[in-house]
Amino acid sequence: MSTEQMIDQEQAISKPLPVKYAGFWMRFWAYIVDLIIVFSINGLLIAPYRILTDGATYEIGFWTVAAIIHTIIIYGYFVLLTKYFSQTIGKRIFGLKVIREDGLPLTWSDLLFREVVGRFLHRVLGITNALYLVVAFDDEKRGVHDMIGDTRVIHE
Repeated sequence: MSTEQMIDQEQAISKPLPVKYAGFWMRFWAYIVDLIIVFSINGLLIAPYRILTDGATYEIGFWTVAAIIHTIIIYGYFVLLTKYFSQTIGKRIFGLKVIREDGLPLTWSDLLFREVVGRFLHRVLGITNALYLVVAFDDEKRGVHDMIGDTRVIHE
């Protein structure tokens, strides 16, 4: 192999493949599917808890046990599925995938910032849910949580 062929081959390998960023509506519908799944899982797990406690609410500080269970399930769903599959079930249905900005595999810190810190910011106040609209106006279709986690959502 000549030197020119080797250089061409190295350049072809180093060029990133073109990606198509997922827009607001595709991400919105995938998120709705994910919420339906998470709320179904919560219903299946919290209903027996409420039966066992006769509907009583037990508080730990200013949190209830049911709210803690719900929080663990919702964040666990998004963090674990995105870490191990780079997509949640909703994203899989719509052919979307989460990637790092630099193309390397997702790390735990990427996901903790994206899924926990970023989504927490969306839920702090009711009005902060409007931050999801940033996806519609950003060139790379990033949400605030993508910016925090240095991630992108693309079409597979």
